[in-house]
Amino acid sequence: MSTLHRSEKRQAKPVRKGLHPRNLHNQGYDFPALVKSHPALAPHVKPNAHGALSIDFADPLAVKTLNAALLNRYYNIVDWDILEGALCPPIPGRADYIHYMADLLGLGLEQRSIKLLDIGTGANGIYPLLACQIYGWQCVGSDISAQSLENVATIIAHNPILKERFTLRTQHDKNHMFEGIIQAGEFFDVSVCNPPFHVSLDEALKGSQLKLNNLARSRGEQITKTDSPTLNFGGLGAELWCKGGEQLFLKKLIRESQVYSTQCRWFTSLVSKADNVKPAQKLIRKLGAIDVREIEMKQGNKSTRVLAWTFI
Repeated sequence: MSTLHRSEKRQAKPVRKGLHPRNLHNQGYDFPALVKSHPALAPHVKPNAHGALSIDFADPLAVKTLNAALLNRYYNIVDWDILEGALCPPIPGRADYIHYMADLLGLGLEQRSIKLLDIGTGANGIYPLLACQIYGWQCVGSDISAQSLENVATIIAHNPILKERFTLRTQHDKNHMFEGIIQAGEFFDVSVCNPPFHVSLDEALKGSQLKLNNLARSRGEQITKTDSPTLNFGGLGAELWCKGGEQLFLKKLIRESQVYSTQCRWFTSLVSKADNVKPAQKLIRKLGAIDVREIEMKQGNKSTRVLAWTFI
């Protein structure tokens, strides 16, 4: 999808059966190898109902430890950790986003002059970390949370190779995404974003209960409802919910992107809810973008998409 000509993009329907061809996680998790490189994962690895090695994906600590093991083994990132309750992103899906951005830019594996901006990098800093280690890009991560940025700064400090590639900037105004971050005369090749997709904490908790139910079904377990479901993938306030949810966040992101239309080649964002795609595309075209693309991604039974647009 990302390599289609403009005349083709509206007629084509992208079909994704699995992860990106360059994704290192296409063959699933090699748990013995992961445990060998990151022994802290060992207590969490057990045979599942089908007899295959796995972890309890409803356990936040197990999920976080798996992430640390994946980043250690495949991306040479040590001492990755996040704040308690912070968003713990699934590494394979996040790596997919970066691989599709490389395709969008028409790049090979070695292109170290590329500059990426991550809007809302969170406490995990995952997109710049992967972009630095997979492609050697120069990355800027921004966030409104000083606490989250401090955590990412600690990760960078423990990985000297990142110090010249990954810089952090604080967004002081919650009503802006690019203003105060993109500096005068600065140019980015691509911006990425994983918007908060809920309108409230209550909605986020209901979404977590649904995730837990789906996990239980997949393991053939009885579904139990709890008054206080665990956010198994975590998520601090600004990471998971905001006023107006994903739809309003996207509107703000798109409108402000027009102001910085000459300072970024491709603006992109994950769109969690399919119903938000068409309204966002309509607004993007109304504001004068010359190319708008929807890049579909699939991980297992989960499908998501990246919306990309450019004014230049």
